[in-house]
Amino acid sequence: MEYDVEIYSKSNCSFCDKAKLLFKSKNIVFKDYNTEEPNILSELLQRNPNARTMPQIFINSEHIGGYQDLVVWFESK
Repeated sequence: MEYDVEIYSKSNCSFCDKAKLLFKSKNIVFKDYNTEEPNILSELLQRNPNARTMPQIFINSEHIGGYQDLVVWFESK
């Protein structure tokens, strides 16, 4: 199955790096958005006003959450 994956992340974020590595290990392509750019952060906050940690992951436009939520999501598949 193909997934439309979007990761909102920032530099020097170990959980962001772990999420990206997890997707790469499963050969899943993702779009990475750097929230250090104000317009990207604004876009994220419109999609998820409660976002306070990074990464914020969306799969097929569904908000998954952060890295730990992603691990749980994969375990349920």
